[in-house]
Formats: sequence, structure tokens, C-alpha cells
Amino acid sequence: MNYRLKNAIVLALPIQILLIGWISNYPSIIEEYYSKGVYPIIASSMRWLYGWIPFSLGDVIYTLLGLLTIRYIYTKWLYIRTKPFVFLRNLLVVLSIAYFTFHLLWGLNYYREPLAKTLELQNSYSQAELLEFTSRLAEETNKLHSNLTGNDSLQVSIPYTHKEIFDKVAGDHNPVSLEFPELKYSNPSIKASIYSLALTYMGYGGYLNPFTLESQVNRKIPISRFPVVSCHEMAHQLGYAAENEANFIGYLRAFNHPDPLIKYTALTYALGYCLAEVRYQDEEKFQEIYGKVNPGIKLDYQELSKFWTSYENPLEPVFKEVYNRFLKANNQVEGIQSYNQVVALFVAYHQQSPL
Repeated sequence: MNYRLKNAIVLALPIQILLIGWISNYPSIIEEYYSKGVYPIIASSMRWLYGWIPFSLGDVIYTLLGLLTIRYIYTKWLYIRTKPFVFLRNLLVVLSIAYFTFHLLWGLNYYREPLAKTLELQNSYSQAELLEFTSRLAEETNKLHSNLTGNDSLQVSIPYTHKEIFDKVAGDHNPVSLEFPELKYSNPSIKASIYSLALTYMGYGGYLNPFTLESQVNRKIPISRFPVVSCHEMAHQLGYAAENEANFIGYLRAFNHPDPLIKYTALTYALGYCLAEVRYQDEEKFQEIYGKVNPGIKLDYQELSKFWTSYENPLEPVFKEVYNRFLKANNQVEGIQSYNQVVALFVAYHQQSPL
């Protein structure tokens, strides 16, 4: 690559940043022409290209890039020290290309219309509405739990392998596609990450590779959480970048699944978020509702808590803060707290479609 081309690519970086800042003010345009226009073609094509590969190609590419970076720094160290500005330019070339590719393949979805607007859902709720819905959700979760176990003190056993769960949740027979055709999912490309241990220490259940559009799920998380986390990552593949929206769509897909075990994971997932919000607002009300939750369901929450606690480490807050800043830089002003905003979507949706 000649110097003029490198310089042009570097100069394109601030122009790209300005363009993204400008187009972000027009979410309706992004929604119509990118998220519902160009992106579905890109996503379907990428899933068709890489979905058949039994391992995560994105993880392999990240590994190779990491090794090549280490090798470059090691072999070119003298060159880097003697020509730091040339090295900086080369680094900016890489960043400029990555920035362009990221937004072309997926990142513009961060600036689309809010899901609450497109689905005509109210994006707020009163405390009374939250308490009423959480109580009803606890009742429904208790009912399904009892049907599955026959004993309110037993933990639900999910006998599926990770691959079997992927096959189940990625099937195109999910009724949610009838209610929301835009959530139709074909050409599955969802895989267990080869970096599951690293993801666990970082505190993540999975992630979407924005360059290959493969969904990676942490294979180490408890099986009671695995189906709905898989659905969450599939929601990202469908172009829903905001974490609260991916949470909601992941819940919808699992909740509407014909397998009651998959539906159960959706209910406990939603109930956990709602209980956390109730606790934040009113500890006494939380204790009242949580006291009525079946002991067997509480075992799921205890298992999940023990799992994450066992992998706590000094670097986890650092990784979380990096991701928090990444989200804020990509139009999610609440950062990592945006996950919790899914509660408003739960309440609003089930006001229209009661449990």
C-alpha cells in the first residue's frame, strides 16, 4: 500500500466519525435504508457463508490477528522506536479500515429507531405497574416450574447439550416470527465461543462478532441461562444492537418457543430483571414477591450467582468499564446499565399481550 493511499485512509477516519455523528441524528433514515434495507441482506449472507462452520471463525480470526500483532511488534520493535510517526500512521490506517467495516457490517444498527417506537410500546412504567407485572410473572413462572418438576423445591433439569439448544432456538418454526415477521431467523450462525473461559472471567455470557456476524455464547454459563442468552445473541444478529432490545427479543424468542423448558428459561430471565428493579425501588415489596417464588426457582438464581462469584477477579471491573464506555460511545447513554432497561419493554409488551 503506497503512502498516498495510507494517508488518504488516515484522513478518512475523522471524516467517518463526523459522518456517523451526523447520520445518527436521523434514525428513521437508518431504520428504513440500513437496518431494514441493506443490513438484512448483509446479515443473511454472512450467516449463510459462515453458519455451516462448526467452530467460531471470528474467534480464530481474532486469535490470528493477535498473534500477528505480537509478531509485528517483536520483529519491528527497532523500526517502531526509530519511526514512531510512521508506526502511528500505520496504526491509524488499521483503525480507519476497522471503523468503516464495523459500521458497514453491523454498527449502524446502534443508531436505528428505538424498538419501543417501532413496536408502539410505552417505554416507561409506574411502580404500581411494575409490582403488578412482577407478581404476575412470578405466578406464571411458579406455575410452569411446578408443571415441569412436580415439586416446588426441585430445580428444573435441562437435559440438552449446547448444540441441541442451538438447534432448538435457531429453528425457523418459532411463533414469534408470525407476530413480528422482522424477527424471522434463517441460516443459523450461532456457536459456542472458544474463548468461553476468558469471557467468564470478563463477566460476559456471549457476544456478537461484528465482522463475521457470528453469535458466540459462553459455553461455561449455567444451562438454565444458556437458551435465552443464545436468543439474546441471535437478536444482535438480526440487527438489534441496543442491549435492552436484544434482551427483550431474546426473551420473546425463548418465551414463545414450543419447548416448555426453553420457555421456562425466558420466564426466569425476565423475572430476575424485574425482581432486581423492584428491589432497587422498594426492598420490602421485593421481599414480599420473592418470598412467593418457588424454592426450586431460587436454586437457579443461586446457581447463577455462585457461578459468577466464583470467577470474580480484579480485572473484571476493568473489562466492564471498557465495555461501558464502548456502549456509551455507540448511542447507549446508560452504558452497561442499559441491559436493565428491558424491564420497561417487558411491562409494556405484556400489557398488550397478557401472560
